Amino acid sequence: MHSLALILGGLLPIAQGATPISWANINACLRGSGVPIDEQGSIDWNRDAAAYNGAVNCGRGLNIKVSAKAGGHSYTSGGFGGENGHLVVQLDRMHNVTLDPTTNIATVQPGTRVGASGHMTSGDYGMSSHKYGLALDIVEGATVVLANGSAVETSATQYADLFWAIRGRGAELRHRGVLAAPDLRGASQADLVPRDARLDPENGRGLPGRRGDGRPFAEGLFYGDESQMKSSIAPFLAAANGSLTTYQQVNWLDAIKHYSVDNTFNTTANDVVVDYVEPGPPDNFFAKSLTLNGLNGKAAQAFVDYWYGVANKVDRRWFFQIDAAGGPNSNYSKPGNGATAFAHRDKTFIIQFYDAVGSSVACPSNGLSLLNDWVSNITAALPPGTGSWRAYANYRDPTLSRGEAQRLYYGANLERLRRLKLQYDPDERFYFPQSIEPWRNQSSATPRLH
Repeated sequence: MHSLALILGGLLPIAQGATPISWANINACLRGSGVPIDEQGSIDWNRDAAAYNGAVNCGRGLNIKVSAKAGGHSYTSGGFGGENGHLVVQLDRMHNVTLDPTTNIATVQPGTRVGASGHMTSGDYGMSSHKYGLALDIVEGATVVLANGSAVETSATQYADLFWAIRGRGAELRHRGVLAAPDLRGASQADLVPRDARLDPENGRGLPGRRGDGRPFAEGLFYGDESQMKSSIAPFLAAANGSLTTYQQVNWLDAIKHYSVDNTFNTTANDVVVDYVEPGPPDNFFAKSLTLNGLNGKAAQAFVDYWYGVANKVDRRWFFQIDAAGGPNSNYSKPGNGATAFAHRDKTFIIQFYDAVGSSVACPSNGLSLLNDWVSNITAALPPGTGSWRAYANYRDPTLSRGEAQRLYYGANLERLRRLKLQYDPDERFYFPQSIEPWRNQSSATPRLH
């Protein structure tokens, strides 16, 4: 295991009016706890290994907020705390995966390149979620470092409340996960068929898809043979005035490769980019989301009117993506909202709205309003309250207040999560601007300075 501790900034202000903590104090505490302090690019950077319990204890002792950065895929830089002044434990050198062939259980460290930490703890879904459920549904247990610096083993029989919480709200309880490999016997060479349906841009308006080359399209996986696949999607294609343009039977691994190389079926070794070791230039972007069961006539009209009347006139790299994850026959939905902390199993669709410019381009004047207004137009036509629609935490929206984010992301599970936060992290050692408030803080007002 490799653990790195980095500090953002030379001085860390703790609270308004408090004396800043110097780098020398932090450095001394970390070294005294056996935590390596390495400069990026040095030999030690790639060599040192240590538990990060000591870093959490230093955060406690110096009254500094602590953040664990795993894959670094957070939309709001949550791994860096989402604000200045956090002690950041960088986990990207903890990227080992070990499989026990007897139990078929894989131990996955949080720095794996596929973003396992966020995927396995926040409810990520994919093309196979109808069949296999969420990524967190295959988690058998996890080693969790708590805010008091202790490490505990969690599972259905050990610290079961924590085990419930990290499956859907794990960002504040960073972990070294123990994950069960899914039963993939159904994903054989004979029955896994990626599909791409091209839709008519006029008659198919408002149907599931996303804006890519200016035309909406649908894609996914089908488990079965070719005739079953064509029969199953025929009603959808008829309603959308669409056609099946590309499909191929592949095995499970080739399907993973297919969705890792920009939707090409060329899965030769030179083209597969599953393991991103070096990060590329980041997008300068803004995103929002909705989780819902569908759009009524007025809301659907608002969606399409804004798409064609406003968004299509904006010359930027924006898109929307509608994922049909849930439904009565989906293993995404069957466990129910209370089975884990993930609060959207009762919803059929997850919609992502994404607007980006180049990494070196400043955010334009309408960089936030384009998507904010789009979502507002849709939700204004839906029944009041958050019961009919919510938002997805992995498409995190920094314009939401802390109270709004908690309600939209965690729904009916919020009270239980806040009570667990009070039990395990009452001082909010693990904090970011939209993190869950301990239950004693009844108000959803703007959080105090940290």
